[in-house]
Amino acid sequence: MRMFTLALALALSACAAPPAVQPAEPAAVPATQSACLAAKGTWGPMGMRGLPGCSVPYADAGKTCTDGDQCLGDCRVVEPDQAMLDKPITGQCQASSSPFGCFARVEDSHSTGFLCVD
Repeated sequence: MRMFTLALALALSACAAPPAVQPAEPAAVPATQSACLAAKGTWGPMGMRGLPGCSVPYADAGKTCTDGDQCLGDCRVVEPDQAMLDKPITGQCQASSSPFGCFARVEDSHSTGFLCVD
Protein backbone atom coordinates (compact mmCIF):
# COMPACT_ATOMS: atom_id res chain seq x y z
CA MET A 1 0.00 0.00 0.00
CA ARG A 2 2.87 2.35 0.81
CA MET A 3 4.34 1.87 -2.70
CA PHE A 4 0.96 2.58 -4.26
CA THR A 5 0.61 5.83 -2.30
CA LEU A 6 4.11 6.92 -3.30
CA ALA A 7 3.48 6.07 -6.96
CA LEU A 8 0.18 7.97 -6.91
CA ALA A 9 1.82 11.03 -5.33
CA LEU A 10 4.58 11.03 -7.95
CA ALA A 11 2.07 10.66 -10.78
CA LEU A 12 -0.07 13.53 -9.50
CA SER A 13 2.92 15.82 -8.98
CA ALA A 14 3.86 15.34 -12.64
CA CYS A 15 0.48 16.83 -13.59
CA ALA A 16 0.97 19.98 -11.53
CA ALA A 17 1.40 23.27 -13.36
CA PRO A 18 4.99 24.50 -13.56
CA PRO A 19 5.86 27.35 -11.22
CA ALA A 20 5.45 30.86 -12.63
CA VAL A 21 8.67 32.33 -13.98
CA GLN A 22 9.69 35.35 -11.95
CA PRO A 23 11.83 38.08 -13.51
CA ALA A 24 15.35 38.58 -12.21
CA GLU A 25 15.82 41.27 -9.61
CA PRO A 26 16.78 44.60 -11.17
CA ALA A 27 20.33 45.68 -10.46
CA ALA A 28 20.85 48.72 -8.26
CA VAL A 29 20.73 51.95 -10.25
CA PRO A 30 24.29 53.23 -10.75
CA ALA A 31 25.16 56.36 -8.76
CA THR A 32 27.94 57.72 -10.96
CA GLN A 33 27.95 58.84 -14.58
CA SER A 34 30.63 56.34 -15.61
CA ALA A 35 28.82 53.42 -13.95
CA CYS A 36 25.54 54.56 -15.52
CA LEU A 37 26.97 54.70 -19.02
CA ALA A 38 28.68 51.31 -18.51
CA ALA A 39 25.23 49.88 -17.62
CA LYS A 40 23.83 51.32 -20.89
CA GLY A 41 21.88 53.88 -18.90
CA THR A 42 21.16 57.54 -19.56
CA TRP A 43 22.81 60.11 -17.25
CA GLY A 44 21.35 63.56 -16.83
CA PRO A 45 19.08 65.89 -14.85
CA MET A 46 16.15 64.07 -13.27
CA GLY A 47 12.92 65.26 -11.70
CA MET A 48 11.89 68.84 -10.95
CA ARG A 49 15.07 69.53 -9.02
CA GLY A 50 17.15 68.52 -12.02
CA LEU A 51 19.69 66.62 -9.97
CA PRO A 52 21.97 64.35 -11.98
CA GLY A 53 20.90 60.73 -11.99
CA CYS A 54 20.78 57.53 -13.98
CA SER A 55 17.94 55.81 -15.79
CA VAL A 56 18.69 52.23 -16.85
CA PRO A 57 16.44 50.47 -19.39
CA TYR A 58 14.76 47.25 -18.22
CA ALA A 59 15.15 44.10 -20.34
CA ASP A 60 11.44 43.25 -20.02
CA ALA A 61 10.19 46.73 -21.04
CA GLY A 62 6.82 46.55 -22.78
CA LYS A 63 6.06 42.95 -21.76
CA THR A 64 2.37 42.38 -21.00
CA CYS A 65 1.72 41.97 -17.27
CA THR A 66 -1.02 41.87 -14.65
CA ASP A 67 1.16 42.52 -11.58
CA GLY A 68 4.44 44.22 -10.70
CA ASP A 69 5.87 40.88 -9.55
CA GLN A 70 6.04 39.92 -13.22
CA CYS A 71 8.37 42.82 -14.10
CA LEU A 72 11.81 44.13 -13.24
CA GLY A 73 10.15 47.47 -12.49
CA ASP A 74 6.45 48.25 -12.18
CA CYS A 75 3.58 46.89 -14.22
CA ARG A 76 1.99 50.07 -15.55
CA VAL A 77 -1.36 50.92 -17.12
CA VAL A 78 -1.02 51.50 -20.87
CA GLU A 79 -4.32 53.28 -21.59
CA PRO A 80 -5.00 56.08 -19.06
CA ASP A 81 -8.77 55.57 -19.23
CA GLN A 82 -8.29 51.98 -17.98
CA ALA A 83 -6.81 53.27 -14.73
CA MET A 84 -10.23 54.31 -13.48
CA LEU A 85 -12.13 51.16 -14.45
CA ASP A 86 -13.17 48.69 -11.78
CA LYS A 87 -12.46 45.59 -13.85
CA PRO A 88 -9.41 43.38 -14.49
CA ILE A 89 -6.83 44.97 -16.78
CA THR A 90 -3.41 44.23 -18.19
CA GLY A 91 -0.45 46.57 -18.34
CA GLN A 92 3.10 46.70 -19.63
CA CYS A 93 6.37 46.38 -17.76
CA GLN A 94 8.02 49.73 -17.04
CA ALA A 95 10.60 50.84 -19.62
CA SER A 96 13.35 52.08 -17.28
CA SER A 97 14.39 52.63 -13.70
CA SER A 98 13.31 56.28 -13.76
CA PRO A 99 10.75 56.86 -10.99
CA PHE A 100 9.55 60.16 -12.49
CA GLY A 101 6.37 60.96 -14.41
CA CYS A 102 2.65 60.32 -14.09
CA PHE A 103 1.47 56.73 -14.25
CA ALA A 104 -0.83 54.13 -12.75
CA ARG A 105 0.45 50.77 -11.58
CA VAL A 106 -1.28 47.44 -12.19
CA GLU A 107 -1.35 45.10 -9.19
CA ASP A 108 -3.33 41.86 -9.16
CA SER A 109 -4.96 42.86 -12.49
CA HIS A 110 -6.32 46.16 -11.10
CA SER A 111 -5.11 49.75 -11.25
CA THR A 112 -3.76 51.34 -8.10
CA GLY A 113 -4.74 54.80 -9.40
CA PHE A 114 -2.63 57.60 -10.83
CA LEU A 115 0.52 58.87 -9.20
CA CYS A 116 2.73 61.74 -10.34
CA VAL A 117 6.35 61.71 -9.15
CA ASP A 118 8.63 64.62 -9.89
